[in-house]
Amino acid sequence: MCGIVGYTGSSQAIGYLLEGLKTLEYRGYDSAGVAVLGTDGALHGVKCAGRVATLVERCETANLVGTTGIAHTRWATHGAPTDRNSHPHRDCSGRIAVVHNGIIENYRELRAYLQRGGHTLVSETDSEVIAHLIEDAWAGPSAGNLVGAVRNAVRRLEGSWALAVVCADAPGEIVCARNGSPLVVASTSEGAYAASDVTPLASVTSHVIQLENGQLARLERGGRVTVFDAEGAEVDVPSTIDIDWDASAATLGGYADFMAKEIAEQPEAIERLLSGRMGAHGVTLDELSMTGDELASVDRVYLIACGTSYHVSLIARTLIQTWAKVPVICDYASEFNYENDVLVTPHTLGVIITQSGETADTLTAARRLKGMGCKVFAITNVLGSTAARESDGVLYVQAGPEVCVASTKAYTAQMVASALLALRLAEAQGQMERAEVERRYGDLCRIPDLIREVISRSWQDKRAAQLFRRAHSALFLGRGVNATTALEGALKLKEISYLHAEAYPAGEMKHGPIALLEPGFPVVAIVPEDRVHDKTVSNIQEVIARGAVCVAVATDGDEAVASLVEHVLWIPHVPDELLVPIVAVVHLQMLARHVALLRGCDVDKPRNLAKSVTVE
Repeated sequence: MCGIVGYTGSSQAIGYLLEGLKTLEYRGYDSAGVAVLGTDGALHGVKCAGRVATLVERCETANLVGTTGIAHTRWATHGAPTDRNSHPHRDCSGRIAVVHNGIIENYRELRAYLQRGGHTLVSETDSEVIAHLIEDAWAGPSAGNLVGAVRNAVRRLEGSWALAVVCADAPGEIVCARNGSPLVVASTSEGAYAASDVTPLASVTSHVIQLENGQLARLERGGRVTVFDAEGAEVDVPSTIDIDWDASAATLGGYADFMAKEIAEQPEAIERLLSGRMGAHGVTLDELSMTGDELASVDRVYLIACGTSYHVSLIARTLIQTWAKVPVICDYASEFNYENDVLVTPHTLGVIITQSGETADTLTAARRLKGMGCKVFAITNVLGSTAARESDGVLYVQAGPEVCVASTKAYTAQMVASALLALRLAEAQGQMERAEVERRYGDLCRIPDLIREVISRSWQDKRAAQLFRRAHSALFLGRGVNATTALEGALKLKEISYLHAEAYPAGEMKHGPIALLEPGFPVVAIVPEDRVHDKTVSNIQEVIARGAVCVAVATDGDEAVASLVEHVLWIPHVPDELLVPIVAVVHLQMLARHVALLRGCDVDKPRNLAKSVTVE
């Protein structure tokens, strides 16, 4: 979950490296560091615990002059976030430096081996062993060949890695290696670049090369990029991936924070996704790469995801089972990977949902399903991601770069993508006539304007946030499909405000959570106009009878609810109750943001979290 950036070329490296780290900081921000090959032939660097801003301040007086360098922003796995544990890590001579994203599972054995060989390791990290393994290889048969030294080193590693390596004795050269963790490289007339994802590269090129597992790459000062396989043989450079957004998409653009910006971008993201999806023969999902007959024969669907994307899968389950009448099994990827009773037939469809397309547990689940003979379809936001490349088909949600760690626009776009998939399956399964498909697609097309209306009411969330300012816990309630909306609302509050929150189906409140209620305890109830409305109102009355204060997400004009609760977060009428979660959750995103700001939290970079979970 760490961020890597590298550059070698004709310009000073430090400027690009620091700017690259700023754009990658959502991948980890407990420490950061940089190493630059100076004009004196030595490696010079700065690294420190804390945010990239701290590193920038320290670099201002470090005089890091040179045109080749690597940098890193860390999400700690092995070793606390300290100056010493920050990357880049060096070998004993100080002439080799490494930045690493991933986990080295056999680092203890390697550490003991290196110490027996006379190496001195100074950090608590798993990553430091890589620098010393390269040192050994450089001193042996790979002397003078940095690609060979890195290749020999990674052959001893177990786990996952994306590496960028510089050596003072190989000036103007960076060697990268990839296994499991993502890594992209690029070539321009100004030089050659490496990064964990395309975000820092959008400012210099619109074309990037995605390294495959087991591959290495040599980046040279003139901009040349050479790719090698695991045996060291040169291979054709893979075709480039086009970046479909400009660098300004990852800037604040006048907003106070990225969360506010990305909440505001949801209507446009959904409009991009829906554009052109209704064709002459129904819903168009060409990316699925399945014929109508294949879709008609689907007998069950596995929906696999983690975190917020798992909540999308719960919504998708309801849509698919209701519209297409196909049985659906939802599971957390981290649990699915260790289950024994997975039932797959030749007609089973696996769907993985992952914002980044690099979530380690989800990728493992996809590979397991494919190994069992299951077709796997990915719903993801990142072009050319591992999930996209390894799946049989992919539906890009087209939300654009999402920098805030807490997902907002990717979440709503993923729900819309799931609805499109459900409609396509319903057509193929013969469960929905063309006229009904068109009507439901039209309902989806009205969602962006409904979200715009909710966003215009953010003042309601700001006012309601005061109830949570000094709270110690909160309870979210919903019924039916909006039990999942409650789950996502509670997760958003936990993620960015550090306020404990639980979510339950409203009918389950009496089976335990009601014991939490006391005067002043905040409860959020999602109670739109739907078939379970009156049941949820009864649960609200039970909350109020115990002195708790209730915030309701309710449909315009519902005076029965308004007369009961402390605050109402109003949503406009949604034409299909199954689509209410796409609209209602926007209030809960804004509520969580306002609560976090009241509590003095960084909404974009919540503690202990990273955007892309690339380790299991």
